[in-house]
Amino acid sequence: MALRGIKVVELAGLAPAPLCGMILADFGASVLRVDKVNAETELDCLCNGKSSLALNLKSAEGKSIFRKLCKKSDVLIEPFRRGVMESLGLGPAVLLEDNSKLIYARLTGYGQEGSMSLKAGHDINYVSLAGLLSFFGRSNDKPIPFNFTADFAGGGLLCALGIVMALFERNSSGLGQVVDSSMVQGSAYVDSWVYRSQHLPVWGNNRGENILDSGAHFYETYETKDQKYMAVGALEPQFYSNFLKGLNLNEDELPQFGDFKKNKKTLVNIFKEKTQKEWCEVFDKLDACVTPVLSIKEAALNDHNVTNKTFVKDVEENYAPQPAPKLSRTPAQTHCKEAFPKNGQDTEH
Repeated sequence: MALRGIKVVELAGLAPAPLCGMILADFGASVLRVDKVNAETELDCLCNGKSSLALNLKSAEGKSIFRKLCKKSDVLIEPFRRGVMESLGLGPAVLLEDNSKLIYARLTGYGQEGSMSLKAGHDINYVSLAGLLSFFGRSNDKPIPFNFTADFAGGGLLCALGIVMALFERNSSGLGQVVDSSMVQGSAYVDSWVYRSQHLPVWGNNRGENILDSGAHFYETYETKDQKYMAVGALEPQFYSNFLKGLNLNEDELPQFGDFKKNKKTLVNIFKEKTQKEWCEVFDKLDACVTPVLSIKEAALNDHNVTNKTFVKDVEENYAPQPAPKLSRTPAQTHCKEAFPKNGQDTEH
């Protein structure tokens, strides 16, 4: 696997840091999670394939053991607010002095600088400060939070990318460095296209009234006869033309850039005439960018996803995503079939 031989120390946290460690583990790294003594770890559902060491980092013995671990490791993932590690005497100045090749990854909500850097927060807060929550939601309704953009895309995933880039650079310099991964900055960066495309005609109206945020009838979801939904993304003219074929309509009856609200009302009624399965049978024959809105369970059983082995059953027989992307020569290997490590199970007394 691509990261075989890389040793990672992950300080226990929730959501973004465990995802970062999971990605590195799936691609071959050896990941040791450092837990607090007797801590509750059941909420960490991204810990498969990791070892667990319980330490009291406030004690002299715990700090000494932790420093010895970091001396022998390639990467440290640290999920605390600014100043916490420094207060323990375990900040980057100390650990990089011990091991100049260490990649010290700091995964925080607000980063190491600025007026918010000492404050607590969650995904909803980071996305709101990044200017992105204002896009989430329909017209004349309040923004809708969804725990994904900051914690996992702008947080865990980008932190893993930063670590891999730092490891790559170390091959030439022989030196480690600090990876400062802020979820506010990371989520903003992930959505760079949103910021950089504001001059394009797809924007310009209030939330929920633009082409790509449910304002247009051809980029929307519609309820079916059996109370399920279809996703319509017939954005380009050729796809819209096929979309109309599937509906047995012509451009005059449903013009692509006509009255969006009127067209939506027409489509709301049309989609309720068939079940989701019946609409799939219609659009499976057409390249119209129309797909079913699947639940997690349905997605795992979808024939396309089954063919691509997108999901695998975990140790509790629930479906979990396989690692991505696929590498042809050094593929990742999921650890989700392994049991969660218990708190401190790998601690040597």
